[in-house]
Order: sequence, then structure tokens, then C-alpha cells
Amino acid sequence: LFLAVCAVGIGGTFQYGYNVSIINAPTQHIHKFLNETWTSRYHKELNPDLLTFLWSVIASVFSLGGLCGALIGGSMAIRLGRKGALLMNNIIAILASILMGISFPTGLFELLIAGRFLIGINSGIGLCVQPLYIGEVAPKHLRGAMAMGSSIFLTGGILTGQIIGLRELLGGEMYWPLLLSSSCFPAFAQLLFLPWFPESPRYLLIDRGDELSCAKALKRFHGSSEYRREMEDIQRECFALDGEKPKKPWQLFSDRGVRWQLITVIVMNMGQQLSGINAIYFYATYIFKQAGISAEKIPYVTLGTGACECLTALTCGLLIDYVGRRSLVIGGYLLMTLWSIVLTFSLTYQDLYLWVPYVSMTSVFAFILSFGLGPGGITNTLTAELFIQSSRPAAYMIGGTISWISFFTIGMLFPFIVNGLKQYCFVVSLLECSLIAAFIFFVLPETKNKSFLEIKKEFHKLNFGRNT
Repeated sequence: LFLAVCAVGIGGTFQYGYNVSIINAPTQHIHKFLNETWTSRYHKELNPDLLTFLWSVIASVFSLGGLCGALIGGSMAIRLGRKGALLMNNIIAILASILMGISFPTGLFELLIAGRFLIGINSGIGLCVQPLYIGEVAPKHLRGAMAMGSSIFLTGGILTGQIIGLRELLGGEMYWPLLLSSSCFPAFAQLLFLPWFPESPRYLLIDRGDELSCAKALKRFHGSSEYRREMEDIQRECFALDGEKPKKPWQLFSDRGVRWQLITVIVMNMGQQLSGINAIYFYATYIFKQAGISAEKIPYVTLGTGACECLTALTCGLLIDYVGRRSLVIGGYLLMTLWSIVLTFSLTYQDLYLWVPYVSMTSVFAFILSFGLGPGGITNTLTAELFIQSSRPAAYMIGGTISWISFFTIGMLFPFIVNGLKQYCFVVSLLECSLIAAFIFFVLPETKNKSFLEIKKEFHKLNFGRNT
């Protein structure tokens, strides 16, 4: 089971974290490449406004690709199987790496845009299908910890990208095309390791009706003595579905039986992106400078933020099956509310006392730790748990679409929000975090150690009223 999580993680959420991270290091080098390419092609200098526009296209086209990936990820998981969809997804990553790698020697910045779009599609599919696979192969008592593998590999990807992007490694001017095309290595690793693992047993029995292959897969994952209990659980779910085919995303919106599960997934995916974590990363460099850290050393301090996220994902993985999902998410959002208040005050009075910048710096790390401990890791886990087999792929498509639209929107609007509100942008964060904590408190039941059918029953009263 542990090796299966590693095999799906390396080419799944790791790619997303890695490709979000590596684009930051070569910003100046790509600006220079765009200028030189434009000058040699049109024999005139590139207009600064057009340069800003081209750079924003390269940066934001990734999230548009992610949105497309989220829209097709669920369908791929139904048609090709969870494992088949992940394997096919690596072809997209390899093609994207080739396009980004040859953009510099060919002098075609359009290839860079196309490559970023394709790697976005790869990330969107990976974010949709990987948690689906892990959620379906995990036993009840380990489902939370195993599902946190998605978050651990995502944060591991961010940290790896920050390390590889250092100027001593591939962040230098000569090597940035290699840096952007290095995402082919996780793809090759998954193509090498994932074929050794079985398809999702739930998919084999419920979607394909292949009981023999399901039993073989369960024996591989759970051992010859333990697999029968999981088999019975899958058979109960199969019986309850009574031959129901996988649903399309639009069918979930008209299904009263999943109304509050769907609202929960939409609220949590929006909340994760709009929580203020982007504001934290935006302000991090400024806060580090105010604390007296030199510009040359800031990339190394930024590694600390990546390490923080990685550490909390691991901690959350250890705690989730003991503490429960509900407590961790509510606690995470409440702590983020607290740190938003502290940051608003410390940034407002930054120049008043010498020690205030260090309060801001501590708050940055504390906010990231709080995010990773709850919202960052558990949002994707819950999507798998709140739905039964026929609704789960469609739920991931909806959750992923909301997440990518929110990611794109905040990327486009955030600079204007910061310019308008300055440090008071964290007031928006504290309002949003406190509202989501309240929503989860009143709506979300604890899902720890419960089967998918038991969780469905928990939502029955909310969906159909107290008297049913």
C-alpha cells in the first residue's frame, strides 16, 4: 500500500507542486529570452507592457491547462481506469517537457506557452485521479493517512522545485530550459513503477464487474487473510448501487441525495485557494527583507516555507486517523484566522519597533503550518470520502474545476487586491477562514473509520430533512 502511494504520487500531485514551484526561479531569464526572441524576429524592442502580458500568459496558462485536466480527469478515470488514466497522463507530461525544452534553442516562446498549458493539463488530471485511486485502495482505518500521500507528494514537489531552482543547480541562466523540461523525470518514474501495481479494486468490481480481478487486487493490497473484509465492504456498496452507472458532473447538481456533500466540496475547494495562502507567498519576500535578510539569501529562506508545508503534510498524515478530519480542518482554519489578525497588525506597525518584522516572519511560517495541518491536506481527502463509487469521479471533476477557477481568478486579481488593500488584504483572509470554519462545524460530520455507505447515511438527514 505504501509503495502504491509512492508510485501514483510521483507522477500525480508531485508534478503539480513541482511545476507550480519551478516557474519562479527563471523569471528574469525568461524575460530576457522573450526580449531577445522578439528583437531577432521583429527587429525592434519588446514593449514593456507586452512583455508583462506575455509573462503573465506563461505563468497563468498553467492554471487554464489544470482546469481542462480537471474537466477530463474523471472521464479518463471511468474509461481507462484509475491506473490507466495515470499512465496515459505521463505522455502529456513528456510532450510538455519536450516543448518547453526546445523553446530556447528554436527561439519559439510559443512552445513555452504550449508546454506550460500541457503540463497544466497533466497536473489537473493528476490532482483528480490520484486521490481517487488512493481513496479506493485504502482500508478504512488507513484511508486518511494514505490519502494524505497526495498532499505529501504535492508539498514535496514544491520543495523539490525550490531546491532544483536554486541558481547553483538549474536556476542559472544557462540551465532554465532544462529546469522547465525536468518534469519528464517524474513521468518516466511513474511509467516505470506504476504498471507493477493493480488497478483500483472498487473500480474492477463496481465499474467493470470483474470479481476475480478485484479479489486478486485486494490480496495484493491487503494480504490473503485481511482482504475478505474489504471485499464485503465493496460488495455492499455494489449492491446498494444496484448497477447504477458512473454519473456525469451535471447529474450531481440535480441529485438531492448528494446536495450537501457537493456544497461541502465546492466550499472547501474555493476556501483552500482563497484562504490567503497566496497572499502569504506574495508578502513573504517583502517580510523577509524587512527582517533584515539580504536579497541573495531570500531564496534559501523561502526553502523554509516549502519545508514547512512538507513537514505539516507529514504531521497531518500521522494525525488524521487519530484526531479526525473535522477537527483538523476546523482547527487549521481557526489558526489561519488568528495569524491573519497578527499579520494585519504586524504589517501595519512594521516600522514602529525593531522586533515587529520578526513577528511578521514568524506569522508567515505559522500561517503555512496551519494551512498544511488542515485545509491544505484534507480537502482532497474528503472528496473521496463524501461520495460513493458512482458519484466520486464526477465529484472530483467539479471540485477540481472549482479549485482551478479559484486558483486562476486569485492569480489574476490578487495583484490588484494587494495594491488596493495593502496589508489589509489579510482582513479578507480572516473573514473567509472564520466563515469556512463555521460552515464545516455545522455541516461536516466526522468521516474517520467509516465506510462510504455510512458517510452517505450521515448526510441523509441534511439532504432530505430531519424526519426521513
